[in-house]
Amino acid sequence: MTYAATAGGVKLAAPAAPGVLALQRVLVWLVGASGAIVFIEPSPYEIATLLATVTFFATGLRLRLVLMPLVLMLVLLNVGYTISAIPLFEQPEVVSWIATSWYMAVTVVFFAMVTSEDTAARLDMLRRGLVAGAMVASLLAVAGYFRLVPGGDDLLTLYGRARGTFKDPNVLGAFLILPALFALQSVVSDKLGKAFRNVIAFGVISLAILLAFSRAAWGGLVLTSAFMLALMVLTSRTNAQRSRVVIMAIVAAVLGLALIAVLLSFDSTAEMFKQRASFDQSYDEGRFGRFGRHILGAEMALDLPFGIGPLQFHRYFPEDTHNSYLNAFMSGGWLSGVCYPALVFTTVIMGFRHIFVRVPWQRAYLAIFSAFVGTVGESFVIDTDHWRHFWMMLGAMWGMIAAAQAYKASGASSA
Repeated sequence: MTYAATAGGVKLAAPAAPGVLALQRVLVWLVGASGAIVFIEPSPYEIATLLATVTFFATGLRLRLVLMPLVLMLVLLNVGYTISAIPLFEQPEVVSWIATSWYMAVTVVFFAMVTSEDTAARLDMLRRGLVAGAMVASLLAVAGYFRLVPGGDDLLTLYGRARGTFKDPNVLGAFLILPALFALQSVVSDKLGKAFRNVIAFGVISLAILLAFSRAAWGGLVLTSAFMLALMVLTSRTNAQRSRVVIMAIVAAVLGLALIAVLLSFDSTAEMFKQRASFDQSYDEGRFGRFGRHILGAEMALDLPFGIGPLQFHRYFPEDTHNSYLNAFMSGGWLSGVCYPALVFTTVIMGFRHIFVRVPWQRAYLAIFSAFVGTVGESFVIDTDHWRHFWMMLGAMWGMIAAAQAYKASGASSA
């Protein structure tokens, strides 16, 4: 609580009592940490988010005018889903899907409002919570994969892949990318003691991502890490900072390759790695494979203004869409199909425009933006539209952008 009351040196909101600030920041940490435990429903994340929402609204939270386009797009997106689902309301799973979508929209607005004030401190607490939760999920995933937990094989793994505290190994891998980026940032830029602790954290989280055997997560970790490090080099204030980022990035890459080499010395791991690394998976190929379904589904969407409703795609094709943009069209018709990519890519465009804005939370911004862009790309090959951490990042992006605009305005007015 002492750290929570004193964390961060920049506040853009009206000052609150120290006890209130500490409580708010602890709740932000709790929400971040609980995001790693979602194999039960309602999950600790839902409970922590509800508790945080009620507390923040009771102790003071503002909806800035700059966030109104976000609210409008979220409402239109979910109105489209709801209209398309009306003929299907007798199906409990459809009603649950609609309720979840509206809930996710509320969390986006909540995170945007939260991170638009007391931004540096709250982002730091969110970072700490995410890394702590990721370490728990990663350690359990690794322990489950190597059968170090008696009776934990069924709970912590799925089809020979680590899943830890998640239902799906793919979602575990996707969730761990942002905490991994936070740890990597510390490795390449912090003092020796803190950097060494984060070397361990980054190694454990990366190992869990590898053992989840998710091709998207593998590629996501490599590409988002490279993207974030490039942004850190471009935004560094001194040549010494740039040199350290480059050198430590090379060291981290070498150590990562060494870790992979050690793991591949185990026959079972090497076989699974070979199988998952292949690009000729049966469910990807053919007319009704993953990419064939994308084309056929897109042709269908053009003829269906109201879509086919949530969770109906598998009635027409062997599997789900595995494409969030196509799923928006199929689940919510043209209204949702237009609003979803508009929401996502508007955020990406605004995100690029704020990369070089000098704010106290710029480092956290670069990590969240990199992970968000990675998930946006991943959404072309997998359904990410109900991933809690995706909506958390989306809300945080809008909150940080709103805070950056207020920060620039306050600097201009004081000049």
